[in-house]
Amino acid sequence: MPPATSLVYHRAMPTHETKATAISGKETTVPLLPCVSADETLAFYQALGFTVTYQMTKPYLYLALRWSDIELHFGKGAKSLDPSEENSGGCLVMVDSVEPYHRAFTDALRAKYGKVLATGRPRITRFRPGQSRFSLIDPTGNNIIFIQRDEPEDLEYGGSAKLTGLAKAIDNARILREFKNDDKAAARALDIGLARYEAEAPVVDRVRALAARMELAIALGDATTGRALKQQLQAVPLPEEARSQLSDELKAAERLEDWLARTRPDPAPSQRTGSPRRRR
Repeated sequence: MPPATSLVYHRAMPTHETKATAISGKETTVPLLPCVSADETLAFYQALGFTVTYQMTKPYLYLALRWSDIELHFGKGAKSLDPSEENSGGCLVMVDSVEPYHRAFTDALRAKYGKVLATGRPRITRFRPGQSRFSLIDPTGNNIIFIQRDEPEDLEYGGSAKLTGLAKAIDNARILREFKNDDKAAARALDIGLARYEAEAPVVDRVRALAARMELAIALGDATTGRALKQQLQAVPLPEEARSQLSDELKAAERLEDWLARTRPDPAPSQRTGSPRRRR
């Protein structure tokens, strides 16, 4: 048994948690991200609505930007950094609801560029109802990920262990699409699931899988597959109650087409159809 003095000493020592609580509780954490081009970085974030709070390029690069209570700082990236890999740096932004942020940034990009930056780099990832996150990928390949606070903490790649058959394949595709931003892998997971389980799956799962795969075909620019899946989907007999229940999923492809249409700039006045109104 250790000496009494030792016992008293250990009891008197505050834990690390106690020390942290006793200090302040008013900390602010600001990410310092790499930057390969000050001009491109400033252009992208200002287009989103960020305000530049500090800017210096010589004798060294340092940028500070703010949007509401979100602060992002940038310094010079390493020479070996490859923006095309899109893993340069990252920041998680926890919010109560992600949809308003996605809508605000989408509207800001369209107001600035006449289109939404949905492909290439920089870009904003797409959003569908019920989704709990989306990303901004900046010119350097940094990922600013907006995450809903109540997002489930447990992810089961391969699909939830509580599910089987086509339902599990649908869940796996959802995770690949929303958490890995890997549309190709998500489409492949659904193709395999449909090939294995479609014949025996409940009609609701068949419809969910076909609708999800059709949306992915549109996202991947595969119009031929998208049209074929739409025909398959329309041929599936679905009770009205189930159709109402799956309304959001059935409209996902249509919403995506509408959103992607907004990624194309508005036509110039001379390109618009119809005759201009004659001035009086």
